Amino acid sequence: MGCSAAGAEHAATVTHPLPVAFSDLLPHFLVEPDDVYIVKNKPVTLTCRSTPATQIYFKCNGEWVHQDDHLIERTVDPATGLPIMQVKIDISRQQVEKIFGLEDYWCQCVAWSTTGTQKSQKAYVRIAYLRKNFEEEPLGKEVALDQEVLLRCHPPEGVPTAEVEWMRNEEVLDPKTDPNFFITADHNLIIKQARLADTGNYTCVAKNIVARRKSSSAAVIVFVDGGWSEWSKWSACGADCTMWRSRECTQPTPGTGGKDCQGVDLQSLNCTSEQCPQTASGVEDVALYVGMVAVALCLTLLLIVVVLVYRRKKEGLDADVADSSILTTGFQPMGIKPTKPGVWAARRPARSKNSHLLTIQPDLTTTTTSYQGTLRSRHDVASKFSMGNGPLLEPLPNSSHTLHNGKLPADPNDFMNRLATQTYFKTLPRDSANTSYGTFNFLGGRLTLSNTGISLLIPPEAIPRGKIYEIYLTVQSKEDLRLPLAGCQTLLSPIVSCGPPGVMLTRPVILSMDHCSDAVPENWAIQLKKQSYEGTWEDVLQMGEECASDPYYCQLEAETCRVFTEQLGRFGLVGESLSMAAAKRLKLVVFAPTYCTTLEYSIRVYCMDDTQDVLKEVMQMEKQLGGRLIDEPRVLLFKDSYHNLRLSIHDLPQALWRSKLLAGYQEIPFYHIWSGSQRSLHCTFTLERLSLSTCELTGQLCVWQLEGEGQSFSLDFNIAKDNRPLDSEFLLMDSSTPALAGPSAFQIPYLVRQKICSSLDTPCPNGADWRLLAQRLKLERHLSFFASRASPTSVILDLWEAQHFHSGNLNQLAAVMAEIGKQEAMIFLVSDGEC
Repeated sequence: MGCSAAGAEHAATVTHPLPVAFSDLLPHFLVEPDDVYIVKNKPVTLTCRSTPATQIYFKCNGEWVHQDDHLIERTVDPATGLPIMQVKIDISRQQVEKIFGLEDYWCQCVAWSTTGTQKSQKAYVRIAYLRKNFEEEPLGKEVALDQEVLLRCHPPEGVPTAEVEWMRNEEVLDPKTDPNFFITADHNLIIKQARLADTGNYTCVAKNIVARRKSSSAAVIVFVDGGWSEWSKWSACGADCTMWRSRECTQPTPGTGGKDCQGVDLQSLNCTSEQCPQTASGVEDVALYVGMVAVALCLTLLLIVVVLVYRRKKEGLDADVADSSILTTGFQPMGIKPTKPGVWAARRPARSKNSHLLTIQPDLTTTTTSYQGTLRSRHDVASKFSMGNGPLLEPLPNSSHTLHNGKLPADPNDFMNRLATQTYFKTLPRDSANTSYGTFNFLGGRLTLSNTGISLLIPPEAIPRGKIYEIYLTVQSKEDLRLPLAGCQTLLSPIVSCGPPGVMLTRPVILSMDHCSDAVPENWAIQLKKQSYEGTWEDVLQMGEECASDPYYCQLEAETCRVFTEQLGRFGLVGESLSMAAAKRLKLVVFAPTYCTTLEYSIRVYCMDDTQDVLKEVMQMEKQLGGRLIDEPRVLLFKDSYHNLRLSIHDLPQALWRSKLLAGYQEIPFYHIWSGSQRSLHCTFTLERLSLSTCELTGQLCVWQLEGEGQSFSLDFNIAKDNRPLDSEFLLMDSSTPALAGPSAFQIPYLVRQKICSSLDTPCPNGADWRLLAQRLKLERHLSFFASRASPTSVILDLWEAQHFHSGNLNQLAAVMAEIGKQEAMIFLVSDGEC
């Protein structure tokens, strides 16, 4: 675009015409835009000021910035009467990232006067960052006095380039005040002549406008070897006809790890016969010899007794270990029968045992609510199932699907083989443990992946009458399928597939899955992503900006996301932090071997997203490794502060155990955790017991994010035989059937549901309709979404069913209906016996 075209496009009213004397002046810049850096997500401002100027606009990467994005101020120079124009624009991180990798983002301003135009210098806008890991860190050394010391440091990559300083014992070194230190151009530290005072911990510190990073500390020890003093004078001749002299290692005394003096420090010499005093052996000598022999015999007998006792105890210990092997065969949660339906984590409430149910008087003229027998298409029994525009699945033999009490027996291998023939399903897991499937008609149903928090609710009438769909639900392994992330984005949920895609639905189904955000809306920009047929991921929903007419809608609860969708497919929840206060929930789980027959003993600490599917995967993996849970899982809020996660073990009994870790701690880099793409991140602490007889392990395991809060685990158990009871609160299993079809899949009886909908769907002048039901159930935020549906009450009840699958309390729902006062709903309470 030329200047004339630009001037036409961005024409501005001149409020201060130029004086005639200056009408032939070109504009010149009083302020030109400077290079700037974007820190985190905070936009930057570019400023430009020119005189005399009638117009002034910014151009970024060759394109004009829209007039509405300029903040323009007009003034007049009181001395000259020339008009001065100042303009400002804001540049966001998203604007810069759009051209990331192509070229640097730049802007310049163009000023007009009646004579012509002038361009300012280019200002480059760059996203500032500082990586976590040093490319080279200093290593500890032991050096002799006066020796030269070189400590290397290559700081992390960063924009702008990091400045480097050195610290000794947390105090900054200044070569100007102490010329014995010298920092090279490539950031290495040289100690010209090592002094005893130079002993200490040296740290390389890198910093720029984003952050300040510290390397691991390098211990420098300056040692001094010991020297000999002069020999002392010979002693007088003793009773044994020997005289002595000595010297000491004190010139200098060895210090800070220096070697001891070489050679002997005591000499003896036989005396001459004249100097040797005459003594005779007597009764005292005989008594002395007899006493020494008696003591030797006692010690020998005592040693024999100790050996015998030790061998007998060792045999008994081995027997105990062998006998207890059945009790310590590893942590196997899949084999534990729950006392009540639940899930893996304690945060899920147990399903209450209701003494009352929500029901209505039975209508004997209608069909029964327990749907049994054969479901066939009403129109064309022999035809293929109608899947809309999606792929078609062949019907089962005889074109029928038999349902028994709502449970769907099927051959897992047959179903997986048929899925494998479809090109869209090549990335689906082949193991049936991660997949649920069933055959459904207009009565709807439910699919559940046990112990993952993932379920698919298919409401009644979601499948058109006369249609029968075979539907699946599966969770993807993040190693098999990666969702592309950019900037500060992080994966907050599992990647879940439901399908087949393309089937026609007349009402939205509800996909429930865990998420691991802190659920503070102002900290996040959360998007629902869906994978297209071509394999690309698309943003289909921005949380908080839902439109009632969209095919997708989402309710974000404290730990669960409920997705309303009329299109099946592959989904994932992605978040982008808007501030450093944004945090993800991490689940910390500690495992150790069930058996230990060697001196080494390893403890594995997993730091993973707090979603049940990841915990299930780790539990299954540890079961195969023979691991056992040594403490209940903990939750840690991991903030977007660019700080690593640090793990360390403390308070081990030094006489019994030692850590084989060279450093005092381990760290997991920030980006490995924040991305959410690595499922089973863990650190291993290898400990060594100094004796095979040591079985008690005590200590403290600490996990914390630098400059943040942490969690600690108390280590206090017997590594040979673990008698601690397992905590039932977090070992509860989800005993729900993977597939339920028809009325058995729902808490609310089908006829009751119909009565409630017909009663509350009709607007009531006093508000006693579906809107009051949403308010009583604390769902008023979604009123516009409910109102957009043909039956708002039905959608509210769908959401209630999805939320209360494990802990549904029909009494609570009945109490809400009583508060609304809709007597024509024919709802009342009856006892279990009357049901």
